[in-house]
Amino acid sequence: MAATHNTWTPTQGRYLAFIYAYTRLHGRPPAEVDLQMYFKVTPPSVHQMVLTLERKGFIRRTPGVARSIELLVAPDSLPGLS
Repeated sequence: MAATHNTWTPTQGRYLAFIYAYTRLHGRPPAEVDLQMYFKVTPPSVHQMVLTLERKGFIRRTPGVARSIELLVAPDSLPGLS
């Protein structure tokens, strides 16, 4: 895994937990609009968070490919969704 669980903020941890749960439930990663609806935030806020998670090595995305978020942290290190 690329990052350890002690390096993210509580908000980042919630986003990572949602990405994990959504992917398990739906069999594919969430789109940014799914994150926007769940967290009730603006599209720019979601996009900035996705960029931050990617920059910190918590996720990986494929440029130009929708729903390509790949979690790079151990699922058992994630916080619960609240």
